[in-house]
Amino acid sequence: MTEATSRVRIAPSPTGPLHIGTARTALFNFLHARHVGGTFILRLEDTDQARSTIEFERDILDGLHWLGLEWDEGPEVAGQEARGPHAPYRQMERLPSYAAAAARLRAEDRAYPCFCTPDQLDADRKEQEAARLPPRYVGRCAILTAAQRAALDAEGRRAALRFRVGEGVVGFDDIVRGRVEIDVANLGGDFVIVRADGSPLYHFTVVVDDSAMEVTEVIRGEDHLSNTPKHILLFRALGQRIPSFAHLPLILNADRSKMSKRKSQTAIADYIAQGFVREALVNYLALLGWSTGSEDEILSIEEIIERFEVGAIHKGGAVFDRERLEWINGQWIRRLGPDDLVDRLRPFVAAELAAGRIEWMPGDDEVRSLLPIIQERLPTLGAVGDLVGFLWVQGVDVDPSALVPKRWDTATAREGLTAARTTIAQVGEVAFEADELEPPLRSVAEAHGWKAGDLFMTIRVAVTGRTATPPLFDTLVALGRDRVLARLDHAIEVLADA
Repeated sequence: MTEATSRVRIAPSPTGPLHIGTARTALFNFLHARHVGGTFILRLEDTDQARSTIEFERDILDGLHWLGLEWDEGPEVAGQEARGPHAPYRQMERLPSYAAAAARLRAEDRAYPCFCTPDQLDADRKEQEAARLPPRYVGRCAILTAAQRAALDAEGRRAALRFRVGEGVVGFDDIVRGRVEIDVANLGGDFVIVRADGSPLYHFTVVVDDSAMEVTEVIRGEDHLSNTPKHILLFRALGQRIPSFAHLPLILNADRSKMSKRKSQTAIADYIAQGFVREALVNYLALLGWSTGSEDEILSIEEIIERFEVGAIHKGGAVFDRERLEWINGQWIRRLGPDDLVDRLRPFVAAELAAGRIEWMPGDDEVRSLLPIIQERLPTLGAVGDLVGFLWVQGVDVDPSALVPKRWDTATAREGLTAARTTIAQVGEVAFEADELEPPLRSVAEAHGWKAGDLFMTIRVAVTGRTATPPLFDTLVALGRDRVLARLDHAIEVLADA
């Protein structure tokens, strides 16, 4: 099998939203396929009907589309119906193929009906625990005769289907981890591949599907490493070619605990909602367990595809560092063109309006005029409200204590704002520009023996309600002379009442 015929897949289960781990696995499969000119397949493993929902399926498809990970074969391609030579690509639509494979294994005595009840299996586990033995199927039904099975069938007992694991060692060469060998004795005994209700289980369906879809490399998380011997045994029993395997390192929290989709913020939709741009998220996820071999950190998808090698993936766990993600996101925001950035900011500004945090929607021209002072300071698109939302409200709430620097008292703060107001009113009659405002306000501070930083902080809080904003004089210009004067008047009144 040559690289040109490489076929890889991502097979998420629609039992939850698309999360960081699945997105990274999808990305690595996509990168490999594009790097070698292969095929990237999407398959939905929806046999857990109790937890699978159409909403989660939509979230997964939308998230992959948003990331730009367009698949070549799958349940829908480019917004159209399933496309590919091995459709359907939803497991619930592939049940006949599992039934046929199960019948074959049973006919060849590679699998057998198991009539053990839940109570029997539970009793076996407890007995093993008491003896400090690892859990293992005891093989009760493995030795039933045909007559005994017929008798149990006649009683109406429903049977699961168990696969015979046999004996020996299963070995394989993992592309990431090297040689792996696991003794079959450590697999927990013969395992169920079809439940008593007829529904197939993961270990079985994934092998049947990977065989049918001619998958050549299985690139998946390290948590599946212990499953691989079971899968290899099933591939062999079904007479199928065994694909290559590459097991990706776990994604860890900062404390090096395993990132959990239940305990950690892992949903891709959350990062989209916060204003991470796709270029940055793809860039960061690619570096989460893989490196370029150079110091380059800001890479386009095209650059990553060109450099990507599965064999360069790290073995050790990859720590998810939100600060680094925000830094990379900021770098990508800086690279966006003005029109592109305005387009991307629009929904986040609209969200501020919908939430009642601003009072009107600014026009695109106004937002574009602010780019020189905000583009370098946005860690995410969603931070636009925190950064300059004060521009789109009539007035701001001012905390009297925040208006008074540590070296000042209330009277000094009021005196400073009054002097600043007079100066700004005079300057504004000529030209309300940043380079026209700063020198006279510095002169005010010098004339009164104040540190300029104290005066500027008082002005900043008075006109924005915040202690951290874009550069003060650019902020004053963005607000405009009349609003600056009105807000200074309000702050002076607040101090008078303090």
